[in-house]
Amino acid sequence: MSEDSKNPNEIRDTLPDDLDITGFVGPYQFPDNSRRRIPAVMYLVIAGLCGVAWLATRGSDSALVNDGFLYAAALLAVFAVYGLSASWRMKVDERDALVRATQAVGFAVGHASAQQVWRGVRSRPTWRVFCYSSEEPPLQRGLVLVDAVDGRIVERLVEDNPDRNK
Repeated sequence: MSEDSKNPNEIRDTLPDDLDITGFVGPYQFPDNSRRRIPAVMYLVIAGLCGVAWLATRGSDSALVNDGFLYAAALLAVFAVYGLSASWRMKVDERDALVRATQAVGFAVGHASAQQVWRGVRSRPTWRVFCYSSEEPPLQRGLVLVDAVDGRIVERLVEDNPDRNK
């Protein structure tokens, strides 16, 4: 058999549709952090069910439900509260972050890249924008942190490009 012929019964690894580059159309859309609400609500519902099961069998000698259900309910409720508190709605996308960073550094930007990161205990989404000035080779570089929720500049660092003399 040649390598080109394929056995229809052969199992082959494939990428999920959202990761398959051959189906790429348009710019990548970063997922919004507000999607964290979905598992948080699921945790809350399961915590409630565990708590109800524990309450319903509290006085009996049930072999299926014990105090572990109460502990599981408490732990799931804590995860749910955290998930709900960390589900920020992002109002600033990467293009807006690049524009705000360009305004913050004070020089004409040539090459730039944006990366989504999270800050703090409640995982507030932030854009980390690294940019170089438009000269060839670039004379300056800058790092700007742009809050993805309200668009404010969290931090800004601008310096001469140490790589320009190499």
